[in-house]
Amino acid sequence: MASQAAERLDTSPDIHDAQLRRRMSPGALRTWFGIAKQWALTDVQAARLLGTPASTYRRWKRRPDVTLDVGQIERLSLLLGIYKGLEMLLPRADAADAWIKRPNSNPIFGGATPLKRMLAGHIEDLSTVRRHLDAERGGWA
Repeated sequence: MASQAAERLDTSPDIHDAQLRRRMSPGALRTWFGIAKQWALTDVQAARLLGTPASTYRRWKRRPDVTLDVGQIERLSLLLGIYKGLEMLLPRADAADAWIKRPNSNPIFGGATPLKRMLAGHIEDLSTVRRHLDAERGGWA
């Protein structure tokens, strides 16, 4: 009985399901392209955040009908959460978009920009920024 209740509560999609990733990847990528443009990221930066080579990223921009792997979906989920968190904390679009490029005195950034932390290349860096924003807005840390 308890396991059935737990199953009903777990509404997160199974990103290991290849068919689900195939359906959601193009739309998720198009959303990411828009965010990367808003944040004024270079293709190299946007690709690094997704954990892919810049040449692959540029090919995806021309033809986003690809299936992302589990790691790329996880990165995209974190990036979309960062974007959403910023929009909630800083309702002015210009302030939200600029936040990632402003030096930050919080110890997790060490005076550097959140973007620099995210560009370190590890998924944990994206997760750290996401948790920071969630905690700032009073969500789960």
